Amino acid sequence: MSVEGNELERTLGFVEAMTLGGGTMIGAGIFILPGIAAETAGPASSISYAIAGFVALLAALSLSELATGMPIAGGSYHYVNRALGGLFGAIVGWGMWTGLMFASAFYMIGFGQYLVEPIPFLDGRVFIVGLGLVGLVLLLGVNYYGTEESSAFQNVTIGVETAIILVFVAVGVFFIDPGNLEPFAPFGPGGVVATTGIVFISFLGFEIIATVAGEIKNPGRIIPLSMILSVVLVTILYVLVMLVSTGVIPFESLGDSPIPVSDVAVTYLGPAGVVAIVFAAIIAAISSSNSSILAASRVIYAMGRDGVVTDWFNVSHPQFYTPHRAIAATGGVTALLILVGLEVETIIALLAEAASFSFLVAYSLVHISLVVFRRADPDGYDPSFTLPRPLYPAVPILGVVLSLVVVSQMATVVVVIGSGIVAFGVVWYATYTRGRVVSEGLLSEAIRGKPAEPFRVVVPVANPATQRGLLRLAAASAHANEDRGTPELVAVNVTPVAHPSPFQNVEADRFEHQRELLKSAHDIAAEMNVTLRTRTVVAPDVGEAILDVLEEEVADEAILGWDGTLGRDGHVFGATVDPVVRNASCDVSLVNLKNETIGTPVALIAPGHNAPVIAHQAVEFATVDGTVPTLLNVQPPRGKSGSDAEERGRSVVVDAAEAAGLDPGEYEVQVVVNDDIGRAIVEATSQYDTVCVGLSGRTEGSRIPFGTVTERVVHDVPSNVALIRGS
Repeated sequence: MSVEGNELERTLGFVEAMTLGGGTMIGAGIFILPGIAAETAGPASSISYAIAGFVALLAALSLSELATGMPIAGGSYHYVNRALGGLFGAIVGWGMWTGLMFASAFYMIGFGQYLVEPIPFLDGRVFIVGLGLVGLVLLLGVNYYGTEESSAFQNVTIGVETAIILVFVAVGVFFIDPGNLEPFAPFGPGGVVATTGIVFISFLGFEIIATVAGEIKNPGRIIPLSMILSVVLVTILYVLVMLVSTGVIPFESLGDSPIPVSDVAVTYLGPAGVVAIVFAAIIAAISSSNSSILAASRVIYAMGRDGVVTDWFNVSHPQFYTPHRAIAATGGVTALLILVGLEVETIIALLAEAASFSFLVAYSLVHISLVVFRRADPDGYDPSFTLPRPLYPAVPILGVVLSLVVVSQMATVVVVIGSGIVAFGVVWYATYTRGRVVSEGLLSEAIRGKPAEPFRVVVPVANPATQRGLLRLAAASAHANEDRGTPELVAVNVTPVAHPSPFQNVEADRFEHQRELLKSAHDIAAEMNVTLRTRTVVAPDVGEAILDVLEEEVADEAILGWDGTLGRDGHVFGATVDPVVRNASCDVSLVNLKNETIGTPVALIAPGHNAPVIAHQAVEFATVDGTVPTLLNVQPPRGKSGSDAEERGRSVVVDAAEAAGLDPGEYEVQVVVNDDIGRAIVEATSQYDTVCVGLSGRTEGSRIPFGTVTERVVHDVPSNVALIRGS
């Protein structure tokens, strides 16, 4: 059975990811391009590699965040397609697929050159191309059989070539002639920047890590670590190789050589060094080509998944779990490109440079995609690696600017070829993809920006005498939490009907009462400059209906009116209020408003998890009349530890205030020391306009814990009383 459209097996660890990235970068870029780079920038070509590495590092940082948020096959293509839609997805997808195949063909031709050049009787274009095709078939077989096997092969080759290059650098630094480094930049800054565009192809390897993200174990840790580390290490290696190469032999001689690193090695490592460099160049070209084939096949596989091309490519092998059709298609086109090299090698080299163009364009769009994802924040996008400030937005902005600067300095013919690939992507989208792609991207959501989350307070209203006071408290709470969301009130009126039905009319007088209540709520909200929505509900059980509204509105707080009666008909607060206090998932304030003046609230603070909620609620209510609340604690004269009662009480208050996130200037502290705790509380709280007392958030079965102190406050204190229950 074929496996259509499923995820690939995760088999790649940190070493495999590093060697995939490094294996592609330590390839033709280090063995063939030094000659070209020295010819156009002189010894300062090392600076060109450093700049290219920095541009690549910026892209690696943005890609790391995106890849850990969407660790599936496709890399830059997938992120751009998801963020910017099918048009840009087609442009980047075709650019990456063709660019990687151009690079792979270029590597295999370079592989043949290094093999043939030192051995005169092997000379000949047919032999070079033949070797390239044989190597390609070998690599296709490895990739077709399995990614794990491909990576194991990559581990061996990258280890050997890296060791040889390190010896080349470590020994070569002792043979540098400082005179060869003068002048350091014979072609000026323009030559350095222009050479950056030429050598950027050397840094395509890190992108391959993101492209095979769907096959990497523990992607949240391994992807960013391997991408960033591989770019930094390879950049350092490239800079050292260029300094050694241009320091050992004059850059003019280096520019004339088709095998520049070998020519440098022969001066201080002798014939054995040449053999080692040739061997390293051969396996480097193979490993680079292998990584490119691996990544290119994943790109076309992902394009098939997204409908940019036929879904025939989006099928993995039933036994090896590899995208075998995508690999076969990639291999076929790469073979044709190698055959083109039989006649016009220069065109292949130009196409390889055009690959740099395509990837620089892709990376610019990747940086923009990161910004789009950050602003749109779509569901399911939760990257485990994120750029901290000030790296965001500095990295994407600088990445776009530098990528465009490098592109602007490329040769005209390269820009024409690259632009042609972009144009092909546009035409392909217009003639094939448009109408087939489901995703339209996130650009419109990003432009609008993510709607601000509201801080929503739900207020059930039924009594015209108290609804103004309740809405004032609700508005004060909502405004006091503006740092948590846009203030919003929801006034809900529930009409109890025994058997509600859409065909049942509510009596005219009850409907008129409801309409007046909610109209008055709008007027009050307008006075308080707060957004208010109203809801009318017809339900058999008012309490359950309020709970449903709280859940539907995802309420942050609920403020309910209550007449102060306890123990009615077997309920603590009443049949309507009890289920809300017991089951609401948000903070609940149950308020007995005895007069309209909120004045200076006092919060009764005792040790417990509810204390910070009570303290914060008192501060919120105090904003109604612009006062400073008092946080009150009552202590017996002698504690168990014998400590000072005043200090004990102050410590309880300060701990609760700190837990609530209150500044010391937002409240006053009062500690009362008395043997009769209940009487002292009543006497102290009676001096204030509004008293905030806690209810336990924990319930014992269907019973609501209600202490004797709270009961005395409810019965004996003449002030407004708010019973607070934290969520």
